[in-house]
Amino acid sequence: MDTIYITGHRNPDTDSIVSSMAYAALKNALGDRQYRAARLGQVSDETQMVLDRFGFQPPALVTDLRTQVKDLDYDTPPTLSAGATISRAWQTMQANKISVLPVANEDGTLYGMLSAGDVANYDMTSVRNPLVGELPVYNLLSVLEGKILNEGGQLKDVVSGEIAVALPAGRENLEFSNPNSIVICGDQPDMIRRALELNVNCVIVCQAEVDRELLEAETETCIISTPYDAYRAMRLIWHAMPIGHICKSRDLVYFHLDDYLDDVQDTVLESRFRAYPILDDEERVVGTLARFHLLRPRRKRVVLMDHNEKAQSVRGLEQAEILEIVDHHRLADIETKNPIYVRNEPVGSTTTIVADMYQEKGLMPTAKMAGLMAAAIVSDTVMFKSPTCTKRDVDIAQRMARIANVSLEELGKDIFSATCGDDKTVEAMLNTDYKEFHIAGHNLAVSQITCMDSDRLIARKDEFLTAMEKVRRQKELNIVALMITDVLLEGTQLLFEGDEESICQAFNIKPEEASGNVVFLPKIMSRKKQIIPMLSALWG
Repeated sequence: MDTIYITGHRNPDTDSIVSSMAYAALKNALGDRQYRAARLGQVSDETQMVLDRFGFQPPALVTDLRTQVKDLDYDTPPTLSAGATISRAWQTMQANKISVLPVANEDGTLYGMLSAGDVANYDMTSVRNPLVGELPVYNLLSVLEGKILNEGGQLKDVVSGEIAVALPAGRENLEFSNPNSIVICGDQPDMIRRALELNVNCVIVCQAEVDRELLEAETETCIISTPYDAYRAMRLIWHAMPIGHICKSRDLVYFHLDDYLDDVQDTVLESRFRAYPILDDEERVVGTLARFHLLRPRRKRVVLMDHNEKAQSVRGLEQAEILEIVDHHRLADIETKNPIYVRNEPVGSTTTIVADMYQEKGLMPTAKMAGLMAAAIVSDTVMFKSPTCTKRDVDIAQRMARIANVSLEELGKDIFSATCGDDKTVEAMLNTDYKEFHIAGHNLAVSQITCMDSDRLIARKDEFLTAMEKVRRQKELNIVALMITDVLLEGTQLLFEGDEESICQAFNIKPEEASGNVVFLPKIMSRKKQIIPMLSALWG
């Protein structure tokens, strides 16, 4: 089954991570095993502390949902060794109704590509060129269905040279003097004797017996009998050559399973091969790609959790198939090609919605999962002091805490003490819960740190402002703001860089109060329900 990724937003907070994990666990518990929680960014110290406390590992990191080669219905034809015969390669092509075969080394890595055109070109060349290159005797025996008649001598393992056909019908006096030859004959003892005297590389006896006297002669010449007639034997000799001699092995164009379709299409447009080998991460051949495989690629499937805005979602979302959205934010700019299931509710935490789904499906979460969900609700509602918090958030958090046998108050203290240690850089804290927004032609970023002692962070105000200005210039944003939300003070210290006039107008601040690029906003606890709506109202 193809994996369905459940992803929160970029720079994920605890609610984003936990709601994805809880929803994947719910789906899998109900028998739908293809769901997999994923994260789009680094796990914060707060989230890691919560995961560690309840014994969970972070979800796998996914940074791009663009279609990859591994998402295509590519072909998986047989892969032959470079030592396989041309005859076997042609039979394989005919049996599988294909015209291109990948050729591999002994360890499975790519050696080359063999096409029907390569075989045809070799066949046409052999008509005019009677010389055969180094040909393993094993290959020769295979295609001729032959048998070595004089195995006791010091025979050669590889034969080569000019093919000489010596037929009876009045030509018993046929002369050949080149020992570097492969002689084809019938019931002709004199011709065989002459060939042995010259010590030719190989004698192929077609549809005839050979005198014991000749077989007991000391010679390095390999005598092979075959049930085929001379004409067919001659053609089959050419088909006994290893395909490594005729396949394309230089300037190959190949792709890896993890290559993105965008890049593959550009490369294919610049070349004219019928098929391209596909390699895994160990460079082993796993299949072939043709142009028609690019026409209708399978798209990755995804459930968006705790967001519904492109700027906050995974790269390549436009190439993915969105199946569901579960969120508690405003509706933004996500578009889908088909109707989907959307659950968007005005509560303080997406985890609250997921917990409700457990109840609707008649499934009680495990104690560990319940503790994880309680922590996520406490985190996103800022210990139930956020204006986004509802009675449902409180009730469900208490229920989860009872199942997990934990104290919400102690959980809150641990959560809000984990974010802002003195050992952390301002850049790390700034990026912990960082989100970008695009509102009425204005581009801004708002980061939030929730703590229980904002004075320690305000003491590093200059460091924060320097880092914020750097981000603003690099990303060409109008405003970069940092909310240092203090749970005990029930308010936010707002640091900002950029459009000071808009900040003052949106939050009714006198210019002289904002001269240091920091202002305290009492009762302001929520980015989603207070900061962004105020700026949206100003610019709208």
